[in-house]
Amino acid sequence: MAEISIPKTQTAALVPKQGGPVEFDDRYPVTMPKQDEILVKVLYTGVCQSDLHTKAGTATGADGKPITNIKLPHVGGHEGVGRIVAFGPNLSPTKDLQLGTLVGIRFASRVCHECEYCVSGREQHCTNSTNHLHHEDGSFQQYCVLDTKYLTTLPQDIEPTVVGPALCAGVTAYKAVVNANLKEGEWLTVIGAGGGLGHFAVQYGLALGAKVLGVDAGSGKQQFIESLGAKFLDFSKCKDLAQEVQKITGGGGTHAAVVTSGHPLAFRKLADMIRVGGSLSLVGIPPGDVCLDTPVATIVIKGLKIQGNLVGSLKETLEAVELVRNGKVKPHVQIRPFRDLPQVYDMLEKGDIPGRIVLEMP
Repeated sequence: MAEISIPKTQTAALVPKQGGPVEFDDRYPVTMPKQDEILVKVLYTGVCQSDLHTKAGTATGADGKPITNIKLPHVGGHEGVGRIVAFGPNLSPTKDLQLGTLVGIRFASRVCHECEYCVSGREQHCTNSTNHLHHEDGSFQQYCVLDTKYLTTLPQDIEPTVVGPALCAGVTAYKAVVNANLKEGEWLTVIGAGGGLGHFAVQYGLALGAKVLGVDAGSGKQQFIESLGAKFLDFSKCKDLAQEVQKITGGGGTHAAVVTSGHPLAFRKLADMIRVGGSLSLVGIPPGDVCLDTPVATIVIKGLKIQGNLVGSLKETLEAVELVRNGKVKPHVQIRPFRDLPQVYDMLEKGDIPGRIVLEMP
C-alpha cells in the first residue's frame, strides 16, 4: 500500500467539561505516533453507554462515586475500527502489521504486562493501565494513536461496519455468558436483552448451546429478541418478574442470569429467579451505590455464584470477534453519520436503541 498523506488537523467530538454538550472541532490536532505506536484512520465506531455516562459525569467507579478524574477535553469512543496509516519512528511494516491493516480501538489502551493481572490473562484489571475513556482520546475522532505492545489486530476479512461493538459490548457479554458455566440446554436469562450488551449476550448464549430467555419491554424489543432465536418476557407486564422467569424456565428457575441493563430496578429480586447452584453475572453498572437486595442466607443456602464482568482480556476479545466473523453472532447495528453523536446520546438516554448504533467517520 502506498504511503498515505496525514493531515495536521481532523474532526473530533469533544466534551470540554463533564455534564456539558458534545462539540465538534474540525481543527483538532492529529497526534503522530511515537515509539512503539501506530496511527490509525478510524472508519467506524460504536457508541457505548459508558461514553454517555462519562460525558455526563455519571459514570460510576468501584467506590460507587462518579468518575471525575478524566482527560479534558474528553474524546470518547472505544468500539472503533480503523486501518494503519503511519508507524512510529522505531517501527517498520511487518507481515502482520502493514499500512492498511485493520485494527480495533478498545476500552483498554495500554497495560503494564508485569502485574499479577497482566501475567494471568486478566489485564483488563491492570492497576497501571490506561484506557480510551478516561485517559486517552478514543475513536470519536478521525485519527487515533495506538500502542503496538497491546494492539487488537482484527481478522482482515471481517466486516468493519459490525465488528466495532464486539470490542466492548460483545466481549463483555461473551465473558459474562462464559463465566456462567452453562451446560448445553440449560437456561440463560438476559435482563435488558434488547440493548447493545443484551443482544450480544442473547446470541453468545445461543451460540454456546443455552436456551435463552430475553427480558425487556415493548413490542419492538419483543420482535427483535425473538428474531434472534430467544424467548421473550416483557417485565413491564409482570407482577412478579422472578416468578414468571421460574415458570418459563421449568419451575426451579433459570440456571444463569446475566444483567446487561444499568437501570437500578434491574437488580431487584435477582436471586429469586435463579435455581439452586445457579449463576448471576453482572455487567451493567447502575449509577451511584445501588446494591443487590439478596439476603446472605439465600446465597449460601441456594449455593449461588455471583460474579462481576468488566470487559475482557485481549484473548477473550478475539474469541468474541471470531464468533462474529464466522456468523454465529450477528451484531445488530444502525449506521449513522459521525455528527449524529449528540442525537445518539439522546436515544441512549431514552433506551430507544435495539442493538447498537455505529457511527461512520468522515
